[in-house]
Amino acid sequence: MAVIHLVDGEKGGVGKSFVTRAMIQYGLDRELPFVAVETDRSNPDVNRVYKEKCQFAVFSEDERQAGKADRIFEMAMEQPVIVSLPSQVNRAVTAWIENNQLLQIGIEYDVSFCKWFVTNGEYDSIRLFQASLDYYGEQMTHVLVRNFGLCDEWSQVDNDKSLQKLISKYGVKIIDFPKLGYQERYLINQKQLRFDDATKSKDLTVLGKQRVVNFLKAAYAAFDSTEVWSTESKVASAS
Repeated sequence: MAVIHLVDGEKGGVGKSFVTRAMIQYGLDRELPFVAVETDRSNPDVNRVYKEKCQFAVFSEDERQAGKADRIFEMAMEQPVIVSLPSQVNRAVTAWIENNQLLQIGIEYDVSFCKWFVTNGEYDSIRLFQASLDYYGEQMTHVLVRNFGLCDEWSQVDNDKSLQKLISKYGVKIIDFPKLGYQERYLINQKQLRFDDATKSKDLTVLGKQRVVNFLKAAYAAFDSTEVWSTESKVASAS
């Protein structure tokens, strides 16, 4: 079954695009079949870095443009799709899924959804995650991505009883997305470097390049722990 990986977070500033870029690099390094889709029209930074791997699609609440996201599902009938979502797009994405009954049709065409919800641990971010869980329940796999690049104290999340109850109810998987040093992250964003190019870049010191390598190892281990990509990984290993 091919998976549509929605890298979400709904609000801005939680690190969605950085997680998306790491997932794309994960797919490339593991030689997994996939296509990436950029849906952020105002700041298409994922496409700027991985343009040779990216397609474009648009989510819109305007019924006249509602079909512009359909190619995501069409591509998923052939291979997994990594979708980079902008902030404040939940209503349009939800309308696309619901109006086209994609969760039901997906069963027929062997396509499922996984929402990788990136959070910085702030209250409003966690509430948005809970709202997504409440809405989709068991119909859509959710992975809570705790972005350690933006927050290193998660006790408030661990002690949130209403959140933990939902996580337990729906078997939500939680991963810790690793922190990359500020200097390395700044240069990668400034130069619009792919992660594999960053490990060889003359703009980074020897130790800076090693920190990127270590970051990728930790990020890949986190992605592996969810087993969401396990089918593709087995196919790639066998080929």
